Amino acid sequence: MARDRVCVVIGAGDATGGAIARRFAREGFTAVVTRRSADKLQHLVAEIVKEGGKVHPFGSDARDEAEVEKLFRQVETEIGDIEVFVFNIGGNVRFDIRDTTARVYRKVWEMTAFAGFLTAREAAKAMVPRGRGTMIFTGATASLRGGRGFSAFAGGKHAVRALAQSMARELGPQNIHVAHVVIDGAIDTEWIKANFPERYNAGPDAILAPDDIAEAYWQLHRQKRSAWTFEMDLRPWKESW
Repeated sequence: MARDRVCVVIGAGDATGGAIARRFAREGFTAVVTRRSADKLQHLVAEIVKEGGKVHPFGSDARDEAEVEKLFRQVETEIGDIEVFVFNIGGNVRFDIRDTTARVYRKVWEMTAFAGFLTAREAAKAMVPRGRGTMIFTGATASLRGGRGFSAFAGGKHAVRALAQSMARELGPQNIHVAHVVIDGAIDTEWIKANFPERYNAGPDAILAPDDIAEAYWQLHRQKRSAWTFEMDLRPWKESW
């Protein structure tokens, strides 16, 4: 009996992560979506089911090794084969360096670098024995350069990029496609709408649409291995150059 093809989205929020889960579900994947609180996944689950897709929500803290190991073990045992893994946890906070507490810096590092490591490690354990899979990490402008007030965020995102680079070198020869996507711009979310109304209302295609980001992730997964992309940057058409 054929097992389900599974797409795991760690950090399936209301924008990018949710759009990615919906996109893969439309292609016949069973979406496994996670957030720290499973209650926050109810709307996404309802959307996927309404579109005829299959989905399993999990409340799981990606910073907790035991929880992460349990999650991946349960998915592989009870749901299907993990063929796609997406790490989509953000961690975007802004504090001047003198106001950045040790607690803030550590928490952002745990949410980005450490959680990325834990979840990607478990995904690799599932994929390598089968000799196939796609792993995509969501990056940001801060993955490439630190900005004023973003020392914690940039540190975490730089680390995730380095993790992805190392894994691509290690796992590529084992037929695992590892990619890092730099989201270089504002995304169409309620948070951007509330906090940056001038950017949100700047006209068509002035900010990134989650569904269009998700389409790029799907195309990454479909690439032939003779021409795999490691790093892709996505930015809105209307931006300051």
